[in-house]
Amino acid sequence: MTFMEREEPRPPQGDGCLVGVVRIPVKIVAVLIVLPVRVVWDLLAAAARMLHRTVLGPLWEQVLLPVLRGLGRVIGVLLKAVFYWPWVGLWRYAVVPVGQGLAWCGRAVYAYALLPLGQGIGWLARGAHTYLLRPLGDGLLRYLLRPVGKGLAWAGWALGMTLFVWPWFGLWRFVLVPVGRYVLLPLGRAAAWLVTALVTYLLVLPAQALWRYVAAPLGRGVYAYLLAPLGRLLVSAWHLAGRVSRALWRGLVWLWRGLVVRPVVWVRRHVVTPLANVARVAARSVHRQVLTPVGNAVRDVWRTSRLAAREARADVRRALFGGTGREPARSRARTLGSNTAAGDAPAPEISLHKQG
Repeated sequence: MTFMEREEPRPPQGDGCLVGVVRIPVKIVAVLIVLPVRVVWDLLAAAARMLHRTVLGPLWEQVLLPVLRGLGRVIGVLLKAVFYWPWVGLWRYAVVPVGQGLAWCGRAVYAYALLPLGQGIGWLARGAHTYLLRPLGDGLLRYLLRPVGKGLAWAGWALGMTLFVWPWFGLWRFVLVPVGRYVLLPLGRAAAWLVTALVTYLLVLPAQALWRYVAAPLGRGVYAYLLAPLGRLLVSAWHLAGRVSRALWRGLVWLWRGLVVRPVVWVRRHVVTPLANVARVAARSVHRQVLTPVGNAVRDVWRTSRLAAREARADVRRALFGGTGREPARSRARTLGSNTAAGDAPAPEISLHKQG
């Protein structure tokens, strides 16, 4: 005997009152609802299989399938006779010959009528162009159009020069240039000299004298006796204000540290941190003393409900098919040497040395 064959099943251990309270309602529901539904479903499935084997399968294979195949062939032949063969015959014996005849007639008309007619018209056009139109055009261009064009161009040039160029050129050369050279230029030079003299003696020389003898000495005196001492005074006041502001800033920093930072640090160190530690310890205690037992109880209830459902399913299978109710392989799966089995009480340790 092998190792697995020598293993003897242990009798089930006694369950508590919680297991009985959950298992009994689950079994009642399974027997009253699941068992009738499963019986009706199995009867309907057996009737459907028997009907398919005895009636529908032979009827389809021996009667309906040959009839449908023959009907499909007849419909195919009718569809070809109505929609395919007439159009193929019309195309092959009417459209194609007519098209070929029309093409042959068109090629013959082009080769024996249109092509010679076009060649004759082209020869006549080339002869007319060579012996009539070109000499006539050359004569007209050489003896009529070119002399007339040159005469019209010379007349237009003369008329344009007479109306738009020569009058303005004569006005500029014989009127404006002498007037500008002998009248306007001396007047302009005299006006420029007069304006320069007025500006020099009325503005430039008085401004230079005012700057040299009044503004420059006054500016040097103001800078030496007023602006320089005032600047030194402002620099000293600026340095003094910087020292006062630094001292004031140090005082404000000292007040901030003494009134805000140190009390906050003391409160965080002596109040917030102990309260946080107490809250952490309380949370650990609640988790250990309340949540863990509640979770264990919920796990036991779930395990008991699942075991009761499996037992009800085994009872239904036993009632329908007879024999001993056998749990599925996954419910009996147990790792070699483990302490627990899926949905059952803890299994004892198994050792190969002890079984050997």
